[in-house]
Amino acid sequence: MIIVGMADSAVAKKPLKLTTLGLGSCVGISLYDKSTGVGGMVHIMLPTVESARSKENIDKFADTGIPALLDSMVKEGAYKHRTVAKIAGGASMFSFNSNSNLNVGERNIAATKTALKALKIPIVAEDTGQNYGRTIILDTENGELTVKSALKGIKTY
Repeated sequence: MIIVGMADSAVAKKPLKLTTLGLGSCVGISLYDKSTGVGGMVHIMLPTVESARSKENIDKFADTGIPALLDSMVKEGAYKHRTVAKIAGGASMFSFNSNSNLNVGERNIAATKTALKALKIPIVAEDTGQNYGRTIILDTENGELTVKSALKGIKTY
């Protein structure tokens, strides 16, 4: 099991698994190429790098972390045109987040979808939004994404 930290990413080949813990407003993006068994995961915290004070960690942002993850996967043998995405997280963890400018979760989901669309990577499963945290596990053996939550139990996509 490879643990992907906050504002971090990793690539693995089957039979390894990737996991990221404690997705609140953050979004966990898993990419997988079934033909090669190459998978990747990035745990993004913010939608875009443009307004950030510190821009060094590209994995922190949807608009830079997702393309970088795909590039890393291709270097490990994945084919971009065969890669699919499964995403989770982007929760609204606090009631004051009803103001759309403050709702980082919603903005992270939107930025994730924009980045994946620009890369022509289809989203084949999604467990996003709501008001609860998640932990995800990508199994590179078969591409399954397991989403665990204290409130909603375990789901597999």
